[in-house]
Amino acid sequence: MKNYDVAIVGAGPGGIFTAYELSIVAPELKVAIIEYGNKLIRRKCPIDGENITKCINCETCAIMNGFGGAGAFSDGKYNITNDFGGTLFEHIGKKKALELMNYVDSINVEYGGEKTKLYSTASSAIRTKCIQNGLHLLEAKVRHLGTDINYEVLTNLYEYLSKRIDFYFRTEVKEVRKVDGEYELDTSEDTFHCRFCVISAGRSGSKWMEKVSEDLQIPKMSNRVDLGVRVELPCEVFNHITDELYEGKIVYRTSKYQDRVRTFCMNPKGIVVNENTNGIITVNGHSYEDPNKQTENTNFALLVSKHFTEPFKDSNGYGESIARLSNMLGGGVIIQRFGDLIRGKRSTVERIEHSFITPTLKATPGDLSLVMPKRILDDIIEMIYALDKIAPGTANDETLLYGVEVKFYNMELMLDQNLETNNRNLFVIGDCSGVTHSLSHASASGVYVARFIKERLDGLNG
Repeated sequence: MKNYDVAIVGAGPGGIFTAYELSIVAPELKVAIIEYGNKLIRRKCPIDGENITKCINCETCAIMNGFGGAGAFSDGKYNITNDFGGTLFEHIGKKKALELMNYVDSINVEYGGEKTKLYSTASSAIRTKCIQNGLHLLEAKVRHLGTDINYEVLTNLYEYLSKRIDFYFRTEVKEVRKVDGEYELDTSEDTFHCRFCVISAGRSGSKWMEKVSEDLQIPKMSNRVDLGVRVELPCEVFNHITDELYEGKIVYRTSKYQDRVRTFCMNPKGIVVNENTNGIITVNGHSYEDPNKQTENTNFALLVSKHFTEPFKDSNGYGESIARLSNMLGGGVIIQRFGDLIRGKRSTVERIEHSFITPTLKATPGDLSLVMPKRILDDIIEMIYALDKIAPGTANDETLLYGVEVKFYNMELMLDQNLETNNRNLFVIGDCSGVTHSLSHASASGVYVARFIKERLDGLNG
């Protein structure tokens, strides 16, 4: 039995910033982080584009698991806003949420991001142009670290934390039990005992979190899943937006179904990549600050959120079934030219190779209409034509669409204003809580809980 004051499950941004803040406000506490994946330095996806071109289903996915979480190899965008990225503000208040997100930004800058730029949508002429064309640009400040600087920041944070807390990598938490008001965590290696337990298992831990919530009878709320495609086009098409904002979070309500479609994870001069979630291959995007690693393309996701009501409860299962169909037809990710989709034609290797746009991800040419539900595909097509009005060229025939992109969300858990469950001293933060959906919100939730644990201990000792 290993004994700790605080045990943190998951070394993603929520877990990292919980540990970081505890090291500042309560350095006397004995803290452990238990992580299913590897150390950052050992996180290496075997796909090299030549010898290995498709996911080989590693025991633990280097892209999704390990120190830094799924965000370690993202493009490192920290959006400082309450308009998107989660509903943390509903628990702790809008002012506090923004204060903590700005605090997280200052830590990222201190640990290696000092030369990166902070973008803002405030007073942007692009907002006016969006409104004039039925689009809405969400307000935010954006710190873009880039995949390379993000890695550097995480490396520096790990070096700092490794001297102050205990890490257990490649360790699977099999069960969380409440024992006499405290907690025991059965893992693949040892059993851990702790006074405070903070779960920050990320999106990839959504299925595991469902079991934990059932075992500990944590009430759950509504659920959702985001479905869509990743768009890739020449960077010149969106340069006027990305040069000013880096990422424009643009929302559109379709005329046909009145559904909301949004842009997500915009990567100027970036690359499209595979992502493995519970053995399902989906698509994502990265970008770099280093000019030598940049490409001639920009990519971003177009996502439609689907909320489900009774009697259906398995939103993740719905998203998984669509992603599995794509994997079945394409052996992984499917790629299609926009012009082919509109004309009802399957893209072929020849059409892709003869295009003026060179794909940054090797994917299987195919027909997304055989995979995506009609309503969602109609929404995406309408959104592409809407974007073409503010970024002419978006709806060109040769614009590339990769499918499917799926963002899985945990069932939102019933948490109080301190992100505490109905089990005292058990907190759930980050994306596995269903409350946060972004690096900045997840990190801020970790800081908040760390400070609250300190306050509770001070109250007990006082």
